[in-house]
Amino acid sequence: MPKEHMKRNAADNEYLHKDFHGALSAGIEYLHRNYGPQAVREYLQQFARSFYAPLRLGLKQRGLAVLKDHFEKMYRTEGGKIQITFSEDEMIMDVETCPAVMHMRGQGYPVAELFYETTKTVNEAICEGSDFAAELVEYDSQTGHSVQKFYRRQT
Repeated sequence: MPKEHMKRNAADNEYLHKDFHGALSAGIEYLHRNYGPQAVREYLQQFARSFYAPLRLGLKQRGLAVLKDHFEKMYRTEGGKIQITFSEDEMIMDVETCPAVMHMRGQGYPVAELFYETTKTVNEAICEGSDFAAELVEYDSQTGHSVQKFYRRQT
């Protein structure tokens, strides 16, 4: 039987990191239990400022359109359903269920009490230093359903 060769590159595979959320949740729970809620927020702020630096710059340069594009792509990749109401000054995003929370619950992973901070604190950090602010208007810890609001700060 002749030997067959298959050539594959990492780029050939769809990248999806659902189990990352379980590890993140465990890390958040560890920080919360050992160092308190402020340590969780500080970690997420530091992470968001660094990881989302290009998005933060885009927000300063292009406004809320960059966040709309980002979230539409992210939820499409993760398999989540969102509805966005958009204007230059305000964006409201209604997330039906959070794909991360639903994946963790489906796998039997514990969801950290402060997991919502991955939305609230990260969004606030993304908006830091821009003309915009973020608010987590609603959050359901069982499903991750949320309503997130981004709006132009009053000057």
